[in-house]
Parts: sequence; C-alpha cells; structure tokens
Amino acid sequence: MRFVSVLTLIALFAVGAFSQARLSVGSPAPQFSGSGLDGNYYDLNDLKGKVVVVAFWSTRCEICHSEFPKYNKLIKTFDGKNVVFLAPTSQSEAAVQAYLKSTPLNSVVLAERFDMVLQFADRDKAGNIDMGFPDYFVIGPTGNIEYRASGWDKVPSVGTAVSQLLSKQKAE
Repeated sequence: MRFVSVLTLIALFAVGAFSQARLSVGSPAPQFSGSGLDGNYYDLNDLKGKVVVVAFWSTRCEICHSEFPKYNKLIKTFDGKNVVFLAPTSQSEAAVQAYLKSTPLNSVVLAERFDMVLQFADRDKAGNIDMGFPDYFVIGPTGNIEYRASGWDKVPSVGTAVSQLLSKQKAE
C-alpha cells in the first residue's frame, strides 16, 4: 500500500513538472540565448535595460503572413530606440530562409528554437503545448513580461506596450 502511495506521488510530481503555469504579465521571462539569422548572438541577460519583443511565428501561419507587413512598420517605428525585436520559430533555417524571400520580416529571426517555444508556451492539463501564432511577449528592461497576446491584429497593442515602456524608462 505504501509503495502505491509513493508511486502516485511521483506521478503527480511528474505531471506537474511537464505542465507549466501560464506565463503572466509581471512574471520573469524565461531565460534564453542563441544566434539569429543575422549572425549575432542574443542572450536575455545581455538585453537587460532594453525592451525586448519576442514574437513566435511559423511559416504555415496565415495570420503571421498577413500581420508581417504591419509588424514590419511597427519595427521601423522603433528603429534607433532601446528595443530589440526577436522572432523565434521552431522551423528549420532552410524553411525560414525560403519563406523570408517572399515574405520579409524586419525582426531578428531565431530559427530552430523549439526550446524557446517550450519555455514560453502554455500547457494544458495533459501537458500538451498550447500556443497560438503569432504569440507576442513584450519583456521590460528588468526582464519581466510586461505584455502578452496572441492571434490576429495584436500589432497595435504591442506597439502601445513598447511605447509605454519606453516612456516610463525615459521618465526614470
């Protein structure tokens, strides 16, 4: 009987380890690092003091395809400001490069980053990944998530979140 109880506890802890509470506004962003297609290395610790926009996407995402022109305009709006735009995807570099030839993205693309998807994605009760594309996270200068949204027509609210953080940073 005692053995069965121990096994039950182990199973409950294992399920808990694979499920993740939803990353919420105010919580620390998961640490990540890696190379972008631009050849530069990005580490969230090195980006402290900057506003970091992380936009998860996929070449198969119709919403992403239609949102990219608006997102590119937003990125240009903040050119020269204290903002870094990163676009991780779990897809291969070859697939991403081919896609970007016809659909440009002004953000730094991080290909083959399934590890980041796992870090940022919500999980259902069974531990399955639950992430819509595009999925936006705006990380403030202290490394906390300050804004989060996914799906259609979120580019304006991403821009608002970035502007507010930059204004707040300027006032301090």
